[in-house]
Amino acid sequence: MTLWRSLFLAASLLAAPLSLAHAQTPQTVKAKNVVLVHGAWADGSSWSEVIPILQAAGLHVTAVQNPLSSLADSVEATRRALAEQDGPTVLVAHSWGGTVISQVGTDQKVTGLVYVAARAPDANEDFVGLSKQFPTGPVRAGIIERDGYTKLSEESFLKYFANGLKPEQAKELYAVQWPTAASIFAGRTTEAAWHSKPSWYAVSKNDYTINPDLERFLAKRMNATTVELDAGHLSLVSHPKEVANLILEAAGYPRS
Repeated sequence: MTLWRSLFLAASLLAAPLSLAHAQTPQTVKAKNVVLVHGAWADGSSWSEVIPILQAAGLHVTAVQNPLSSLADSVEATRRALAEQDGPTVLVAHSWGGTVISQVGTDQKVTGLVYVAARAPDANEDFVGLSKQFPTGPVRAGIIERDGYTKLSEESFLKYFANGLKPEQAKELYAVQWPTAASIFAGRTTEAAWHSKPSWYAVSKNDYTINPDLERFLAKRMNATTVELDAGHLSLVSHPKEVANLILEAAGYPRS
């Protein structure tokens, strides 16, 4: 922690000891932009319910079309999107996309990180090994691999990945499911931006893809401002207002 942050925190504690109960780090910069990174077995359209809420609040929003071909390719795609932003930016990720923003989030434009039922690896961490310390979600039984790429079976996608969604929504998302390289899940970051950037986390209490207790562990480890949603893995679709409000808070905007 830099000297000015230490002095700011000490002054804040003396002036208003209850004001920091919700957030771990003072948000001093109001963001102009939000960059959204989708996870495995999805594409940018998974943010379609959240985007209009953020835009209505006045934010410039970009959804990365994450190639999911390798960690390096996904990081490069997100860096390109971030380079196009004019000014302070909040990085947001769902699911595996949390790996990407943990790597990219050290960029000086980034003012905050928001994880939505997402991975949040430490630098060079064996996240697969960490995940094995928690019960495995039933979605994994439906993973189908071909030529090094994976997809979810229709039954597994609808029942476990998209649980809590309207059937028509779930089927639309299944139709645009993006093939995901099997190798990306074991990919390791060299950075963990949440050590140095303010972080927020939305836990999905009914998640069958990433164990909710693993999500809670990650949120606590990064000392994130945390909300828990009565949602499955795709909370960004089933609970867009709550997810958007967390992003707005990270960006320094009033909730919708």
